[in-house]
Amino acid sequence: MTENITDLSGRVAVVIGATSGLGRAIAKGLARSGAGVVPTGRRQELVAEICTEIRQAGGAALELTADVASRDSLNDLCQKVGDHFGGIDILVNAAGITARKATIEVSDADWNRILDANLTGMLRASQAFYEALKKSGRGRIINIASLSSFVAFHQVTAYSVSKAGVLALTKSLGSEWARDGINVNALVPGVFRTALNAELLDNSERGKELLMRTPMKRFGEADELVGAAVFLASDAASFITGQSLVVDGGFLASGVNS
Repeated sequence: MTENITDLSGRVAVVIGATSGLGRAIAKGLARSGAGVVPTGRRQELVAEICTEIRQAGGAALELTADVASRDSLNDLCQKVGDHFGGIDILVNAAGITARKATIEVSDADWNRILDANLTGMLRASQAFYEALKKSGRGRIINIASLSSFVAFHQVTAYSVSKAGVLALTKSLGSEWARDGINVNALVPGVFRTALNAELLDNSERGKELLMRTPMKRFGEADELVGAAVFLASDAASFITGQSLVVDGGFLASGVNS
């Protein structure tokens, strides 16, 4: 008899920022692995769309909206998920925004908006779900970081600072909450081709440079991030916390590629 230690049957996952891109792929992947999933975001119509996709594929999904800018919204989300499923085991913090602008032109408002969405919102969500994840006894938080957590990307300073902060937050919570049975780790995606960035990657000098610096010589597909997310959410990662798992086709490991 074999055992699948990455099986998520019976577990409940909340994915914040699940209505597009990598968050959407992760939500669907967790559902395929057996979890009941709450794929949430701010826009009701997009939340309904991803929930329908999960249900049509045979998964369980609960349709709720949430806004990481609002602590009340996150607390309400946690309460409704707990009431519906009876508990919460996994939180994926995938919400985020970016904007390209020369750093000299970045205003206080620009800076604060990006850091609030990408970093402070992640803290709010983690705090909102802390008690439920502690009660689970096998709580998992997966934060979505970025290559720019490690290296500079031209003219996205606020975004890069926010994503560097994600790693610090992950280490701090991973260390502090380990005693409470909550494992906190980060996923670091490389360059993944999604509907939102496909044109930019395919038709720009920036896209060509990113491709050149990726040893696999291709961009990632969203489903290629799912295995890492399922791993971190499962019993297979029971002794891993405060860490960053990079899924980047070799980007960060590479030096000269020709």
